[in-house]
Amino acid sequence: MVRSTPHDPPSGDDRPLYGRIAALLLDELRAGTIPPGERLPGERHLAAHFGVSRETVRQALEVLRRSGQVATDRRGSHATLPGRPVETPESLTFPVGARSADPSAVDRATVTWEAPPPEHARALDLAPHRPTLVHRYRSVTPDGRSLRTAVTSFSAVVLAEVAELARYRDRADGATPAQLRRAYDWMRKAGLTLHHRDAITQVGDASSVRVTRRVHDQYARPLEITDLVVNAEQDALVYEFTLPAAG
Repeated sequence: MVRSTPHDPPSGDDRPLYGRIAALLLDELRAGTIPPGERLPGERHLAAHFGVSRETVRQALEVLRRSGQVATDRRGSHATLPGRPVETPESLTFPVGARSADPSAVDRATVTWEAPPPEHARALDLAPHRPTLVHRYRSVTPDGRSLRTAVTSFSAVVLAEVAELARYRDRADGATPAQLRRAYDWMRKAGLTLHHRDAITQVGDASSVRVTRRVHDQYARPLEITDLVVNAEQDALVYEFTLPAAG
């Protein structure tokens, strides 16, 4: 549901507005815009999508709940139409690509509550100097030949919607270890679809590369930005993804 142009219900339809919106929403669900079991966008997003008030959306959802097309639990509303269930992708360990392939590498991760780097603030739509949760990760092999560092800044959106991340604000002292390996699982559990975009550039000498990762959700809202620097004489930057076969 990425369109923002308000829908115009067919003229001559004598149903109340909420009934017409319920029918439009049902058409989109049947078209597979949102797979069965996937959480529906919030009332505010649906109101903007259909060009109506939140109260009209609320009434439309109630119509679909009574007909069994939509169910609501503590995580929100989701479609119950029959269809292919949402595939569960392999978990991505946060931060992706930051851990060395050397099992003897030592890593350390901490979080702080501070103003992120200016380029991070711009990417996350944060006002200048506004603090947020910043995660720092460092992995180094015993011989010091392989060093990986990552700095991640999280957006206000993801902290508002992912309780597991928000809880880290109280321990964001920069000293307490904070491994956020399941961060992407937490985001998905909160109903966010994750879109990753990685840009890889060479920095300094030929043995160092920088990966700038931006992650946004299904509404194009920024969730996090990570700067990962890999400095290794003989190390490979490997991204491994598993996609289910079609059919």
